[in-house]
Amino acid sequence: MRPYRLAAALSLLLTALPLSAATPLPAWLAGTWMRENGANWAEELWTAPRHGQMLGIARDGFGPDVTSWAYLRIEQAADGNPVLIMQPSGGAAVRYPLAVASDAAIEFANAAEKTRQRIRFSREGQLLVIETSRMDGSEAERWNYRPVATTID
Repeated sequence: MRPYRLAAALSLLLTALPLSAATPLPAWLAGTWMRENGANWAEELWTAPRHGQMLGIARDGFGPDVTSWAYLRIEQAADGNPVLIMQPSGGAAVRYPLAVASDAAIEFANAAEKTRQRIRFSREGQLLVIETSRMDGSEAERWNYRPVATTID
């Protein structure tokens, strides 16, 4: 094969192959999750991945009162990796690009945020574990959620 044909064939092959594999959306996050500690409670609901996105809602409270809530979305960014988008209490959307992912954990980070700069979702057995912290790991918080069976009548 002549050198220019070899170069053309290699160029065509390389453009057909992805340069890096995209990280899949965390399908293991889908479902309804709850945690309770006395009168304190919290819920997270996530849809299964569909067309490059997962939708979620979260709320927490004390007794019968809701004290905070958020709209959540995980979607494939232009680079093919997931990005977490949060809207606390329906306010301005905050983007958290992917930091680290594995088969049972995914972490997002945004150093520009004032409080929660890292958000990590992971599965430990049947539990969903959510951890938040600053970029250096300080001010860390961790919550364990159990799965909730839902039924539609």
